[in-house]
Amino acid sequence: MGNRLKKGDEVVVIAGKDKRARGKILKVLTDRDRVIVEGVNVVTRHERPSNKNPQGGITTKSMPIHVSNVMLLDTKADKPTRVRFQQNDEGKKVRVSARTGTVIES
Repeated sequence: MGNRLKKGDEVVVIAGKDKRARGKILKVLTDRDRVIVEGVNVVTRHERPSNKNPQGGITTKSMPIHVSNVMLLDTKADKPTRVRFQQNDEGKKVRVSARTGTVIES
């Protein structure tokens, strides 16, 4: 499938409870085909006191969502777009927006 989405990309959620939410990719889990998006799929967890968190209590964290439920945000059109691969002038493989045809810088 290639690396269509990378850490730091701005994406839009297209399915699920957070549909139409926008956020930045914090982590890509390639082995499970999932991404962690900032502010999307947030859950609360009750944590016991530990050395890392001596107070314990209720914390919130972003959980992974499947890559099929997000689309890359095309900054030129400000809309979600599919990602294609092309070779640039130097023969290097680059990501290209299917909507506008612009090269996606990462």
